[in-house]
Amino acid sequence: MKDQRTRRRDDQQRAASKQESGSKERTGRNTSPIMKAPSTIGPLHATGSSMLQTAVEKVTGQTSHKVEDSLAIEEPLEIQLTYGTAIARQTRSISVTMRTPGNDFDLAAGFLMTEGVIQDTNDVQQITYAGDSFNEGAESPHSMDALMVGSRQNTVRVDLAANVAVNVGSLQRNFYTTSSCGICGKASLLALRTVCPPRAANHFRMDAQLLYRLPERLRASQGVFDRTGGLHGAGLFDSEGNLLALREDVGRHNAVDKLIGSEFLADRTPLRNRLLLLSGRASFELLQKALMGGLPMVAAVGAPSSLAVQIAKEFDITLVGFLREDRFNIYHGHERIAGYTSI
Repeated sequence: MKDQRTRRRDDQQRAASKQESGSKERTGRNTSPIMKAPSTIGPLHATGSSMLQTAVEKVTGQTSHKVEDSLAIEEPLEIQLTYGTAIARQTRSISVTMRTPGNDFDLAAGFLMTEGVIQDTNDVQQITYAGDSFNEGAESPHSMDALMVGSRQNTVRVDLAANVAVNVGSLQRNFYTTSSCGICGKASLLALRTVCPPRAANHFRMDAQLLYRLPERLRASQGVFDRTGGLHGAGLFDSEGNLLALREDVGRHNAVDKLIGSEFLADRTPLRNRLLLLSGRASFELLQKALMGGLPMVAAVGAPSSLAVQIAKEFDITLVGFLREDRFNIYHGHERIAGYTSI
């Protein structure tokens, strides 16, 4: 007789097969609903576009028992760019990033926008998965993201409109954005000044009592993190502390790219009246993305790096770090945070 765990696994596999059949009927193409697992950790099966289930041995003290655990999916995403004149087009692979599947089109658009390759939504003609075309009347990017993970959905191609000027030097992630590149902070800031959009005066204000509540509001909305514990979160808030948008990913820079990319595709950038909250630390790269998105304030649950603080001061971005329910540090822009008394 099958034990309860085996019956549950069979039920989940039947549900995956049913979803696969439904996807075929809607799209006319095959999908790959189940990823093969390394034999060393037992069978894995997909529970959605962002998670896998696996059997684990949970040890407490001197005893153990078998349970099912949720894992955040990590897969490579290749971003390709097609550009040129109407009669002379070329496609180049410009980046490969390890990410959590889902919101892939937002991720690609956000990456290109925050790297200075595109500046306006009109620059983008269409965004497709490799081999699949997204056209009017077909599935939207968001409904395509909901399909089960398949190899064709690990490559995204961004087609630019004809004659959009492309800086070939920006087609690959700029070398000065990595903390291990060995180049000095002064040169990094100089490079940023050459590519960032014009900055408006920073008038964004936030009350300290609202700031204290933001991490819990972000955390309460991180559904995949609740089940896996393995994802970074990035959220957009207004000055009243309302959570307007959230993205999760195994890579903190991917979460921010997805978030800013979704706003870019909706034609809501620059984000001059929004706060970006990071579930981890604030690095140079994340402040660069905030700068490119026009954000006036960044708050991080973790620590900022020295170069992140330099960017905040250079471009007048209010920067908060170590944000908890009863404390935070202000690294720049203290005059734009109200509700506390200096002693």
